[in-house]
Amino acid sequence: MLLFPWINKHFNSGAGLKESKSRYSNGETQLLNRSGKPSIVIVLKMRQSYKVAVVGGGFAGLVTARELKREGLLVTVFEKANHVGGIWLYNSRVETDLLGLDPNREIVHSSLYRSLRVNLPRQIMGFMDYPFMKKEGGDPRTFPDHEEVLKFLEDFVRDFRLMELIRFGHEVVRVELTDEARHKWVVESRTRETESRWESKEELFEAVVICNGKHTEPKIAEFPGRDAWPGLQMHSHNYRTPEQFENKIVVLIGNGSSAKDILKEISPLASQVHQAIRGPDSQLKRLENHDNAWQHSMTVTYQQIECARKDGKVVFQDGSIVDADVIIHCTGYKFHFPFLRSNGTVTVDDNRVGPLYKHVFPPSLAPWLSFVALPYKAVPSLVMESQAKWVAKVLSGKVKLPTQAEMADSVEELYRLMEKSGRPKHLTHTLQQDKFEYENWLATQLDIRPPERWKEIMFFSMEKIKSYYGDEYRDAWDVDKWIQEVDCSN
Repeated sequence: MLLFPWINKHFNSGAGLKESKSRYSNGETQLLNRSGKPSIVIVLKMRQSYKVAVVGGGFAGLVTARELKREGLLVTVFEKANHVGGIWLYNSRVETDLLGLDPNREIVHSSLYRSLRVNLPRQIMGFMDYPFMKKEGGDPRTFPDHEEVLKFLEDFVRDFRLMELIRFGHEVVRVELTDEARHKWVVESRTRETESRWESKEELFEAVVICNGKHTEPKIAEFPGRDAWPGLQMHSHNYRTPEQFENKIVVLIGNGSSAKDILKEISPLASQVHQAIRGPDSQLKRLENHDNAWQHSMTVTYQQIECARKDGKVVFQDGSIVDADVIIHCTGYKFHFPFLRSNGTVTVDDNRVGPLYKHVFPPSLAPWLSFVALPYKAVPSLVMESQAKWVAKVLSGKVKLPTQAEMADSVEELYRLMEKSGRPKHLTHTLQQDKFEYENWLATQLDIRPPERWKEIMFFSMEKIKSYYGDEYRDAWDVDKWIQEVDCSN
């Protein structure tokens, strides 16, 4: 709509006016006469561009920033580190509390160990329009090391011109709704001025997207005697290199990717390695390809070793006892948002962040507060990119959310179904086990093509593939050939 209606006819008639390509920041358009001099300023009614804060400059934060930018929103990314990458920014430092129990410890964000290689093929680690390609001079392997992932993210930032949106060295310490009627959020961040002095700053935003990751706050195994056991205990979050375990008897709790990698790396140096896992029965077996490593299966669902004694001995349910030096907890992580002040609207209860509509929007605060990249058991880049697109299009007005009541009902229905089926609360954000229901649902909301069928088959075949090839699956599996065969058969 023109500020001066009478000029509309004059402008459309082409009577000596032309539109400049540049616009004022407030949406005004400057018209020039044929001599190139300003003739008059008129105001065109334009869609409002909200100021949006993104907490975190890792994988999720960067793709979220790109999607918000594409939708014309005004984006500021707050990143604690002085570089992009989030979890993929390797840090040789470890925390002073190796178990991560001390709330006052200085947190080291990254959980990378020096030798880490990705556990998914690069073919499903990229974005829809920006694949994770092999680059000259980089790591050409299908399962590259962590440095290659960081280079991918650096290239992504450069190619989509995101660097200007990022504030490095800014740790977010408070996110709080200050004006519900106008959905104004205060984001308080701090920067380190000296070793002992911080400077804080508060800014207002219309929306906040939380992308601070899920691999920083350790979850620790619970078992009798843990706190009184005299040996060294640590979480895999603080594992970097194997040298400190030379000639040690190590108990390793867990059976995920980190546990398997760490076991493989420390066993050549350690005296003995005893892996405690949950299993269908209580048994002890020697691990294949390891002369000094055993696996202890435990049937107890809430603990993975029987107990730890004050004399240093660790007792397993199978009856075996080892005089251990070290216990490494490879037991996952907890969602943690210490900066979020929502007056109880959003809580974390047994690793359930809620209530969240489709793992993203709190119904009563939508769309002005959202979370990206909470789900587990999914292709991370695919889910976070789809969620980021959804958030961006909702904020730009191109996609509508259900009503608050409808979103709340959807969340309650999920909780009821979980309770009815006996699914524990901590698995709320663990996605489907056999198909891409959630990914396909997001694609429908966005009106885009669903993920390629081979990606779905690949993801749900990974455990079988790892079992078939063993510890060397990263190098033994010809992924490109596998994709061709799957494509031909579908």
